[in-house]
Amino acid sequence: MNLDIESVYNEMPNFQSHDEARQWFKNHFHDRIALRGSDIVDGKMIYFYHLIKSPQEYQQYMESFSRPDDHDITNAETFESYSTIEISEDGAVNFLP
Repeated sequence: MNLDIESVYNEMPNFQSHDEARQWFKNHFHDRIALRGSDIVDGKMIYFYHLIKSPQEYQQYMESFSRPDDHDITNAETFESYSTIEISEDGAVNFLP
């Protein structure tokens, strides 16, 4: 599955809540959307997701965190394997580079 982030953004409806946005992404991308954390920003709960573009590269990247030895990332492909998406509690969606 080749993901064109601009197309994803253009296809999205306007969401009214985080749950509505999360469900839309899950329905469209199944196991290629992963919650990575949350935080309160400017008084609003924000949820951070990875939209996985290259599952094999992404899996290797995530597995590297569980190994105790040091790992040098030597190419940009690792960071191109996913896009970060912020979804606020009110359904606002922001794609990060």
